[in-house]
Amino acid sequence: MGSLTRSEEMRFCQLIVEKDAAFNIVAEIGKQPYVQFKDLNPNVNNFQRTFVKDIRRYDEMERKLRFLENQIVRDEIIVPGKVDNGDYAILPTSELNTLEGTLAELEKDVKSMNDSDAQLKANFMDLKEWDAVLDKTDEFFQGGVDDQAQEELENLDEEGAIRVDKLPVNYLVGIVRRERLNGFERVLWRACHHTAYIRSSDIAEELEEPSGEKVHKSVFIIFLKGDRMRSIVEKVCDGFKAKLFKNCPKTFKERQSARNDVRARIQDLQTVLGQTREHRFRVLQAAANNHHQWLKQVRMIKTVFHMLNLFTFDGIGRFFVGECWIPLKHVEDVRRAIETGAERSGSSVKPVLNILETSVTPPTYNETNKFTAVFQGIVDSYGIATYRELNPAPYTIITFPFLFSCMFGDLGHGVIMLMAGLWFVLREKNLQSRNIKDEIFNMFFGGRYIILLMGIFSIHAGIVYNDMFAKSFNIFGSGWKNPYPMENITNWINHTEHGKEMLIEFAPEDAYDHAGGPYSFGVDPIWNIAENKLNFLNSMKMKLSVILGITQMTFGVILSFFNHTFNKSKIDIFTVFIPQMLFMGCIFMYLCLQIILKWLFFWTKEATVFGQIYPGSHCAPSLLIGLINMFMMKDREAGFVQEGGKVNGEYKEVEACYLSQWYPGQSIIEMILVIIAVICIPIMLFGKPIHHVMQQKKKQKELHGNVTVRANVVSDSSEIVINGGSKKEEAAHGGDHGGHEDESFGDVMVHQAIHTIEYVLGCVSHTASYLRLWALSLAHAQLSEVLWHMVFVTGGLGIEGTKGFIAVYVVFFIFFVLTISILVLMEGLSAFLHTLRLHWVEFQSKFYLGLGYPFVPYSFRTALQEAELAAQ
Repeated sequence: MGSLTRSEEMRFCQLIVEKDAAFNIVAEIGKQPYVQFKDLNPNVNNFQRTFVKDIRRYDEMERKLRFLENQIVRDEIIVPGKVDNGDYAILPTSELNTLEGTLAELEKDVKSMNDSDAQLKANFMDLKEWDAVLDKTDEFFQGGVDDQAQEELENLDEEGAIRVDKLPVNYLVGIVRRERLNGFERVLWRACHHTAYIRSSDIAEELEEPSGEKVHKSVFIIFLKGDRMRSIVEKVCDGFKAKLFKNCPKTFKERQSARNDVRARIQDLQTVLGQTREHRFRVLQAAANNHHQWLKQVRMIKTVFHMLNLFTFDGIGRFFVGECWIPLKHVEDVRRAIETGAERSGSSVKPVLNILETSVTPPTYNETNKFTAVFQGIVDSYGIATYRELNPAPYTIITFPFLFSCMFGDLGHGVIMLMAGLWFVLREKNLQSRNIKDEIFNMFFGGRYIILLMGIFSIHAGIVYNDMFAKSFNIFGSGWKNPYPMENITNWINHTEHGKEMLIEFAPEDAYDHAGGPYSFGVDPIWNIAENKLNFLNSMKMKLSVILGITQMTFGVILSFFNHTFNKSKIDIFTVFIPQMLFMGCIFMYLCLQIILKWLFFWTKEATVFGQIYPGSHCAPSLLIGLINMFMMKDREAGFVQEGGKVNGEYKEVEACYLSQWYPGQSIIEMILVIIAVICIPIMLFGKPIHHVMQQKKKQKELHGNVTVRANVVSDSSEIVINGGSKKEEAAHGGDHGGHEDESFGDVMVHQAIHTIEYVLGCVSHTASYLRLWALSLAHAQLSEVLWHMVFVTGGLGIEGTKGFIAVYVVFFIFFVLTISILVLMEGLSAFLHTLRLHWVEFQSKFYLGLGYPFVPYSFRTALQEAELAAQ
């Protein structure tokens, strides 16, 4: 069975159902995500499968529903919210046929109403334009035509030349969009050779086009002479899409009568439009009330037919046969589901679920919930776990936010991140019901629980670092005291030039409070004001990074032991796990032990190491030189190395020295550790290949020693077990040979050489890679300090008086915005990506293969979610 750290155990099953009951059985299976069907028709085109006509039928129904949805949204009708109550029952066939007819009628009615509405709007637009033309024409003629222009028109012929006989002046009335009016007038003036005169007036009311676009238009009147000029004007109007009204009445009385008539028609048309819109609203509102339920039914039925297309027929065509993967713990649930489906369909033939033997690697199924899903997603982004391989996700729940906090350690920034995570978590249901489409928001909302944990761990790291917005807090009392009398300090201040900073050195042997001990929890707050703060913090954080990195890598190697044990691969335990642990322990774990011992034994005044009393910490052993001497196998004598490299058995006061030998026999013990580490390398390199050769020879010997040879012919390497039976355990999971039985010696040798080189070099490079914990922590602290001093202190707190209060009020908002945008978001993203890399490369590479493929179960819930995303 599956567990928290391993994927669920899977069974490969064969499902045999009667043809008439297949739909109801597959529909019943889709209510729970327990089954992943295998395509038994991989060479059949999608358009040639059994149920392609049914899928097209429901595709057409879904198209009609999308059309109705567009109309509903266009009319701003509120669609009731989606409520996923877990009801995935499919309507009976008769109701589905009724639904198909209803959708066809609705589409026909809505399209008819659209056409009618467009025609009515076009007529209404024409009447409004005609009414405006009649009004403006009266205004044009009431204002009169300029006498000089009238005289010039009467004295010109169609070519613009002066003529003796005088012809009457004609005019054309029309309407054009307001934004085109200026260009229209200029072109008309040039095209008519200055012989046509135009007057225009804007229509105050905004007009609506049949397409729904709101436009502003203007009425114009053109005075001209002759048919030739009229033809030119009509062509210009056609180019600017200006509409001409050629039947405009000539007299005021006729225009007045036409105006009264058109306004009566406008009134009637407005009434008809109102009634049409009311009817349309009622129809669409009724469709909106049922839209989600109808769409849900159509999509679920389509999903069922897509699954049925994966089935194949038996020899007589009466039964459907399907193959699928089912988690072992859900096999009985699936049996009950198919029996329920058969009962609902009224089938007299009981469906059969057989468990098959197969050599195919099963899919990987790690059951998750809303909390663990984000951590499983982090692991799966690197690679899906191999079937039944150890799952790193449970350990990632703790290690990921912890390593993140090591780089993001600030109490104030951690509180901000914690508040953001709490807001997402506490308003989870409300935010989900709002169905927000923004991609960035959904990314943060999906990671709400990891944000919450990163905030909590960052608060803890901020307390350890004693850092909150670049300031420290003194809760337990500093472990340092002022060793100088106040009179001396006063004299120093008096002798210091005005405006200069005075630095006072606290010697550890005098200023450190040995009786009280160190600061109770975290870094002593006095280091926040120390000039050599970075020297101290860098050393501390660098050593912590090395210890944390080696600890996590060692933990990864230990986890590989559980994989080897589960796979029953003794050769991997003896030739991979044990040499790897010895190599890691003899060099890197030994280094961590030295770091911890140096912290524990070397204090300010004197140190006691293995019964020997040594002086203060300024003569503590050098880790770097000690590591170099260890690999060079140099013999070290007891005592101290002072400046110039001279070894003295007795201690003398010097500014720089270090302990040469930690304990008696150190050189011999370190030599043994190095030799063990070197010996582990050829064991890792040649152990498995040699074992592989021995196993091959043993098999050949056994084969030649057999007198009787029996051959069992199996058609497809699969064996059907009686219904209700169980699958035999495969010899398994790699057996005693580490999964290389079928490989040649060369392949095994190359594979092992790559892994050996990767591990040996990786131990060094990955340890160095963990120094990013120190580097990112340093960068975050320095950015925080720069922001505090350069923005808040200089810009706000550095100003005195009333202006200072105003400046603090203004600068605080700038400081807050920069803190959120740079230190929380940008630095948080940087720390997140570095933590991701440490887990993928440094941690998971020690035990995690990630060569599996995911279990993708068929379920209505998943299908509906995917269809919703595709529709967006």
